[in-house]
Amino acid sequence: MIRLASLLAASLVLVAACAPVGPTTAPAPAALPQPQADRIDLQTATRNFAAVVRRVEPVAESYCRQRQPTFNCDFLIVVDDRPGVPANAFQTLDRNGRPVIGFTLALIADTRNQDEIAFVMSHEAAHHIEGHLARQRQAATVGATVLGQLATTLGDSGASVRTAQQLGAAVGARTFSKEFELEADALGTVITARAGYDPLRGAAFFSRIPDPGDRFLGTHPPNAERMATVQRVAAGL
Repeated sequence: MIRLASLLAASLVLVAACAPVGPTTAPAPAALPQPQADRIDLQTATRNFAAVVRRVEPVAESYCRQRQPTFNCDFLIVVDDRPGVPANAFQTLDRNGRPVIGFTLALIADTRNQDEIAFVMSHEAAHHIEGHLARQRQAATVGATVLGQLATTLGDSGASVRTAQQLGAAVGARTFSKEFELEADALGTVITARAGYDPLRGAAFFSRIPDPGDRFLGTHPPNAERMATVQRVAAGL
């Protein structure tokens, strides 16, 4: 089911640690560059998106119920149609615990084919199936506790302890971020293929996004490592 993200803004309570998967900035849809040889127009991209939702959503929900029978697997897919919002996709939960997969128009417009949309959608669904939000929250809690206790042991108090807790939570949340992204890429490859799309063609999207490299406490692994994961999993299907 597709709804506008503006209808959901007040109900989103948790967001997966997914940095923008498209360009770091994006113009309003009306100011998008003219179609190039490998670029499709926004109208075609929007039709592709609707077609992909119809095929990927039931596969992702079925796989979710197989892997996580106690999870809410009723995915809600939303589109943020606000002009000028940067290209991004994310997975979150609403206040009732329903899994939400969100896309911005800029990301949809930047895709070249249905395989790319299918891979991104499957990747975000995989975050939920793998329980990454809960695991990230747990890591953040542990980090906050450890650094908070250390600050207290060193004689700090009040604001200093709270600052240490905030720092610990941030570090904890990022500790497994790269691992989570690779897990989502691996499971996303499976879901993409089961929905009838080509995950290798879909993962070509990586060739057009900024490479984060291998930064300490970075949120995403290098693009080459992500592509290698997709190739390895796809070879075994």
